[in-house]
Amino acid sequence: MSGVQRCRAWLAKTVPTLPDDPSHPAQVALGTYALALSLSFGPALIPFVASIASVKKSPKTGLEAFKKVVRKELGHDGFAFSMTTCVAGAAALRHLWNSALLPAEDDDQAQGGRNQTAEQNGNVGFSERLVDWIRSLDLLPAQITFISNLISSSVAVILLQKGAARARQGRAKRVDSAGVSPTLDLTLLLVVRALDSVVQSLILRKTQPLSTTDPKRSTTTRNGVEPLLVQEKLQREEAKRVNEERQRMTVRVDALLFWLCSSRIMWCFFYAPHRLPRSYLKWISRLAYLDERIPEALRLIRNKRWSYINGTAQNPALLHEYVRDLGYPASWGDLNDLPAYGGAIANAAWKKLGIPNRSGVGGLPCEVVHGPIGKSLGLQSSCHANAGLRGIRAFGQALFIYVPVHFIPVLLTRPRTLLRPARLAATTAGAFRSTAFLASFLSLYWYAVCLSRTLVLARLLPFVSHDFWDGPYGCILAGSLACGSSIWIENGKRRGEMALYVLPRAFRTFLPGWTIRSQSWKGRLAERIAFVLSMSTLLTAAIHRPDSLRGLSRWALAFVINGPSAGFWKRKRRDPSIPPTPSAVPTPFPQKDIQLIDQKKDNDEQYPRK
Repeated sequence: MSGVQRCRAWLAKTVPTLPDDPSHPAQVALGTYALALSLSFGPALIPFVASIASVKKSPKTGLEAFKKVVRKELGHDGFAFSMTTCVAGAAALRHLWNSALLPAEDDDQAQGGRNQTAEQNGNVGFSERLVDWIRSLDLLPAQITFISNLISSSVAVILLQKGAARARQGRAKRVDSAGVSPTLDLTLLLVVRALDSVVQSLILRKTQPLSTTDPKRSTTTRNGVEPLLVQEKLQREEAKRVNEERQRMTVRVDALLFWLCSSRIMWCFFYAPHRLPRSYLKWISRLAYLDERIPEALRLIRNKRWSYINGTAQNPALLHEYVRDLGYPASWGDLNDLPAYGGAIANAAWKKLGIPNRSGVGGLPCEVVHGPIGKSLGLQSSCHANAGLRGIRAFGQALFIYVPVHFIPVLLTRPRTLLRPARLAATTAGAFRSTAFLASFLSLYWYAVCLSRTLVLARLLPFVSHDFWDGPYGCILAGSLACGSSIWIENGKRRGEMALYVLPRAFRTFLPGWTIRSQSWKGRLAERIAFVLSMSTLLTAAIHRPDSLRGLSRWALAFVINGPSAGFWKRKRRDPSIPPTPSAVPTPFPQKDIQLIDQKKDNDEQYPRK
């Protein structure tokens, strides 16, 4: 027997044993591990795949480095296994609770007889007493789910932190990121998503089924059922209308939240970069296309160690090399030659330096602040061209980000819909809309900087020194406040997702030092508590209030909890005509609804319609 035949025989023997129920622990474990592994192992393999086509070889992409990545991602304390332990472990506990600890009503009498006999014989064990105690609690399904999630997520966060600490031991710590908990960003992401779920559950109105025993509802006609169904339909329509109004309000709140968070993040990018995640900081730096020596000068101005008025003794030549790299005289970056105020004094200084386009204002010349943008076109001194060209450049970079963001989910879930011109046009328009948002974000930032320090404010107030205009409450604050308004380019749903994306980063900038250090036991304990509570809240909401989840959290949790089911492949082999497993578990009817349906069936049989 060949290897392929043995593999097929193994699959034929193994896969049919998987249950068809997509909420079964085995199905949940399969979906969770597949998704988590793709999120962690997939990006980790990109450097190794790229090195195959590269001529230059690096030790970072060698065989030993590959083995370390495999051990990290596929180990028992890797991200994929930890998340599977969290989600599938909770499903297993919940399944065990419902099947073993809560037996069917038909078995209650027999179970009671066995317990009575055991009590008479004095053989009541710990397990029996534990089962009886748990039953006496009379917990609701949502409470059972939350407790199961608490237990599994507690184990998962310990595994996750142990794996991150082990991976850190094998590499040198960077100075700017030493001591920061490697799981902090994930924990903050979960905290924000959990808080959003709680807020959404409070905002959204949930319909309650009406009772057939209500005399006001059931005595209006012969059977009292049809008016009740109409009333429930009206109630659902009213709830839908109210929820739509509340969601429109939420869209405005999302836009405000994004504006506040992006302002804080951009301000910290210049003055407190250590408060931002290292990868996020690199991403902003690539988009900003700004030489690091400019932010360094801005930080020195804020600390009063670099001044247009008083000069500096420690860093007099900070920008000399940078200015020469741009092809200008070093005096254009010398504090002894640059004017601190606008007006006639500034004009004399610009005439001496040979800068004709900055009359009436002081500070660094626009050509130095703009950098190489527009120089090949002879537009290096134009603030309008600087903002426009940076927006065009950001638009091209953002296309590589947002085209996959909009198209990959459709290709994975509904690829055939892209064959319809309307659907293809809508997806393409959404990608370009998101790209325009990011390009406008960058353009607005730079334009606000130039409006404050060159074009408008500094000209109107020439007696205010450029220690203020180039300080933390001048042009940088103006740019940070202006850029977030580009969120209105995005549609409503995307505004909420963007707000949830930036909120964890902004929230991190306010955390005290002890909460983010992995060496601090208080910090580790606080992070574990936040992780466990947040993950438990999200997993509970995914089962009992999925309408309170939004964006990526709703899609990801629906994928791991509700499907896709591996039972689909089993049925396909038996009968290809059988449809696949639904992507969502059918919502169970409450007992009142079941009674209502049964009563309506009885009435229809007794009084058939003519």
